[in-house]
Amino acid sequence: MAQVSINSDYSEWGSSTDAGERARLLQSPCVDTVPKSESEVSPGGPERRTTSALGAIVIVVNACLGAGLLNFPAAFSTAGGVAAGIMLQMGMLVFIISGLVILAYCSQASNERTYQEVVWAVCGKLTGVLCEVAIAVYTFGTCIAFLIIIGDQQDKIIAVMAKQPEGASGGLWYTDRKFTISLTAFFFILPLSIPREIGFQKYASFLSVVGTWYVTAIIIIKYIWPDREMIPGDILTRPASWMAVFNAMPTICFGFQCHVSSVPVFNSMRQPEVKTWGGVVTVAMIIALAVYMGTGICGFLTFGAAVDPDVLLSYPSEDVAVAVARAFIILSVLTSYPILHFCGRAVVEGLWLRYQGTPVEEDVGRERRRRLLQTLVWFLLTLLLALFIPDIGKVISVIGGLAACFIFVFPGLCLIQAKLSEMEEVKPASWWALVSYGVLLVTLGAFIFGQTTANAIFVDLLA
Repeated sequence: MAQVSINSDYSEWGSSTDAGERARLLQSPCVDTVPKSESEVSPGGPERRTTSALGAIVIVVNACLGAGLLNFPAAFSTAGGVAAGIMLQMGMLVFIISGLVILAYCSQASNERTYQEVVWAVCGKLTGVLCEVAIAVYTFGTCIAFLIIIGDQQDKIIAVMAKQPEGASGGLWYTDRKFTISLTAFFFILPLSIPREIGFQKYASFLSVVGTWYVTAIIIIKYIWPDREMIPGDILTRPASWMAVFNAMPTICFGFQCHVSSVPVFNSMRQPEVKTWGGVVTVAMIIALAVYMGTGICGFLTFGAAVDPDVLLSYPSEDVAVAVARAFIILSVLTSYPILHFCGRAVVEGLWLRYQGTPVEEDVGRERRRRLLQTLVWFLLTLLLALFIPDIGKVISVIGGLAACFIFVFPGLCLIQAKLSEMEEVKPASWWALVSYGVLLVTLGAFIFGQTTANAIFVDLLA
């Protein structure tokens, strides 16, 4: 049977780094999941390799950076200061880069072109389904975080426009947080989420990239030349406990999670070689590390232990430069929510069609009604949860645990299965080392995921 992927018209994407490129990276695998042979790939399909090494670096950096950087100053505070935060990020970066290389190796070995297809082909049906479910839950949780970010930034902007005192409660009904989030969501996000394709967002997505870099620049500048009214809290110099250091891991995982998008980027390169890809992801992660560390260190040193989980909320509402940063973040989220929703919807669609055993090409007639229903249910659930979960730190903690699965658990399982499938009777020392490393990745990812899940259940819910 010919391979048909959901929403898989690749011809218009090319090698761009825009919204279309980012949306394609998370598409659901085909309903027919038999691994593809070279003879089955169509001439105009996704195997077109037009991305240079430099272009791949830009795409990976773009996929990595995002609104998660707002939580990095709080992560440094949680970790116990600058030294602990730097050591934690540097240590995790080794595993993050190795996971990206492992995925490229397994993609090449299995001849699959998306993250979930690689997991499905290498690890089997059960793990593949779990991977798809994890992607759907991850994108759902990220959409909730995006709506919370919109509310956070709008609160500050509206406070200035309505001339409300800092921290004042009450106010007019149309300045209420729940009303403003709902109004923005219904008038902007919902219409952008309904279409079947989202390539029209490619130009608006450029603002998202600019906004991310602008926020980092503002946080660094405000640390070097602080305003008089900004008084930092206690500057921690050591973690309260080792568990405090581990509590910062979900934020780092959420920030650096670009692994789901990495497999299509690798396969779009002109020379998709694992060695070349290792250099690409190393450079990309160093760039992302510089941005996150600049934001985290300067934001933490500006406000100390008093820093807000969303660092922009710690700045005065009247600051014009920071107000522009808030506007950029809102624009970034308005374009990013539909992209993440598109990815999650595609995975849900793939799971549904596979469960029904219905080929994609035979189900076109009902696709529109099902897409509208999926979009409305997804949108309303994320909106309701965002209205009653005002703390973005809690949401990032949970979805950061899922990000750890994409960074550590699934790549580790793929490495173990790939090496176990080798037929040599005598295993060299390198074989055992790679299998052991895969076990280490799975263990580390399971620990982070288990810790964040336990915190969500036994700390937040019982508090």
